[in-house]
Parts: sequence; structure tokens; C-alpha cells
Amino acid sequence: MPLDHSPRKIHIAPSVLPADFSKLGDECRALEDAGVDRIQWDVMDGQFVPNLTFGPDVIAACRRHVQVPFEAHLMVNTPEVLLQNYIDAGCEILIVHAESTMHLHRCLTQVAEGGARAAVALNPSTPISAVEHVLDLVEMVLVMTVNPGFGGQAYISTMEPKVRELRDLIVERGLDVDIEVDGGISPDTVADAASAGANVLIAGSALYRDPQGLAHAVSDLRERAEAAQVAGR
Repeated sequence: MPLDHSPRKIHIAPSVLPADFSKLGDECRALEDAGVDRIQWDVMDGQFVPNLTFGPDVIAACRRHVQVPFEAHLMVNTPEVLLQNYIDAGCEILIVHAESTMHLHRCLTQVAEGGARAAVALNPSTPISAVEHVLDLVEMVLVMTVNPGFGGQAYISTMEPKVRELRDLIVERGLDVDIEVDGGISPDTVADAASAGANVLIAGSALYRDPQGLAHAVSDLRERAEAAQVAGR
């Protein structure tokens, strides 16, 4: 019997990495006005990835400016030490990398106990087997379509079979789990990512460089992803 791959709701979740850091509250309001489903904060520690970005105080300062949900993508070593700070800052979803902690099961449980929704991320070279035994603890799996650490990188299309394999596994187990992709998502790549089974789409540079503005960029990505879902049924 074929697996049920009914389309899941598409979510457009911009990264604020390309935003103007001097006015992040205004930038968040502009994204909310453009119709995004959530905002992603790429939290980098300069160790797990070679960059430094947002501390919890910065996120907390922006939280009061918008109602749209926040998610924190924790590209940090030992996330269990830091994660409660990001929950307290107002992040409803916390994404922990499978590669970043020795005790992934415990860490994801800690996210839920701290009051947030848990998600897990996989670097391009990390196999699905790394999260196979924690899928019951998460609401979402992030398949990185670039190597994490910097914005503006090229989409790695060879991650699409990985997304398909993960979607099959989720469906086989009857789980209610979203698949997110992050890295190089644009009008040129979003349909392929959605066709593979991703339904939460992180976009950064592509949104900000749309000459017609953020609202057009968000609606364009959503329409392309939804059309790809229908075509792939």
C-alpha cells in the first residue's frame, strides 16, 4: 500500500540574518506585515559554527514588537546549557542540532519541560539515523540544505532524497512531524524542496532581494511551494 503523503500546511519562516541589525524590532514588524508564519533566529556561538549572532536579550527586545511566533535555531555547542534563556526570551520553538550534544534525547526533553516546542536539525553530512530514535519527541526536523554558519549560500539539491526518506519514515510511523529546510531557499529552489516533502521553508537573502518587496517574496514562495505539493500528489 502506498504511503499517505497528503500535503502539509506550508509555513514561510524567514531568517533575520539579512536584516538591518540596527533596527531589528522594525525588521520583525515588516516581516509580520508581509505575512510570514514565524521568524527564525539563527543563534551561532562561534564554535559549533564560525560565526556569532544573537543572544537572548536581543531576541527578548524584539519579542514585544510582534505577535508572530519565534523559533531559535541553536547552532551552538552544549545547547542544554543555553536553551532555557532562549525560551525565556520568547522563542516558542527551539531547534537543537543532533551533532551538538552528547545527550540528544535528554536535551529535547529539556526543551519541552522548559515550555517550548522541540525540533531537531541535521547538517548535510548527518544521516537520518541520527534522529530516528527521537522523532517521537519533536514537532519538526530541520534538514539543512547548506552547511550552517552563514547566510547567502547555494542550495544543496542532493539533500532532497534525504528529505523524501525522512518524510517516508515519518509517515510510516504515523507521526505528526513537520520537515523544515534551511539554506538557499528561493523562487528557483522552493518547488523542489516542497516536492521532496518539506513544508516549513526558511528563506533569508531571497526575501530581502525581491525587487517587489517582502510581501511579494513571501506570497511568491508560498504559492510556488503549494503548487509543487499539488503537482507531486
